[in-house]
Amino acid sequence: MTEIAVVDDHALAGELAAAAGRLLLEVREREGFADAKALKDTGDLRSHEYLMAALAERCPGDAILSEEGRASVAASVAARGAAAPTANTADADRLSADRVWIVDPLDGTREFSEEGRRDWAVHVALWEKGRLTAGAVALPAQGRTLRTAALGGAVTVTASRESVLKAPAPDPGRLRIAVSRTRPPEFVQKLAERLDLDVELVPIGSAGAKISAVLLGEVDAYVHAGGQYEWDSAAPAAVALAAGAHASRIDGSPLAYNRSDPRLPDILVCHPVSASTLLTGIRDVSDALPGCP
Repeated sequence: MTEIAVVDDHALAGELAAAAGRLLLEVREREGFADAKALKDTGDLRSHEYLMAALAERCPGDAILSEEGRASVAASVAARGAAAPTANTADADRLSADRVWIVDPLDGTREFSEEGRRDWAVHVALWEKGRLTAGAVALPAQGRTLRTAALGGAVTVTASRESVLKAPAPDPGRLRIAVSRTRPPEFVQKLAERLDLDVELVPIGSAGAKISAVLLGEVDAYVHAGGQYEWDSAAPAAVALAAGAHASRIDGSPLAYNRSDPRLPDILVCHPVSASTLLTGIRDVSDALPGCP
């Protein structure tokens, strides 16, 4: 019975992330790109409501933490005269729960609202008794979902096949680091200058798309120190760790989820062979830049 539950968790994360992704593609097709804000708002809400309803039906005893289920989001929506989104599990219940789904219904709203962009995602992760146990990152515009596997490791799922996902090692002497396409941080630029490597900064949209690019070998690392929340990294981190990647805070400490304060401001994802070099470089840059994390 336990094995069946584990299989269901991994498959369910992938199934729901992919289904929400298909819904978002439909929203894009129907709404068009003339009104970016309306497209973002519609996509966020539709994906959130789908995931909240699906998880409530399939896992009725589990808690949920969604980016769009926060009280602050409800207040903002109400101020526009619209119905508030389905609320998250109350904090007191979530923090005492054994199982918590951490979801980002639409990671990368900017990219979602721009015609032709493929670097946005849907995140669905499961936290159990202190650690991430399952996760899926759907890349709907790329036609694939990266998820953890029931028997260990991770897989990439497309319409036609499922293949093993393993974080590839970088080429010797070279490192491609994913950065924000709109706000490349000074911190990462300074890090690139300090490393004794041929470093290329590669602009990519959402956090999930960046971490997926590491796992797919499109870049070699993702370093972020500009502020994030648990839903931004829970699912990608779960998949990254299952795929054999290094995933930590930028000081090397473990990523921790289901906290009372959902802010999780920084992250490093890379192949383990690069972790020591990057963590040392990050420490040196942090010491040199006042106020840097």
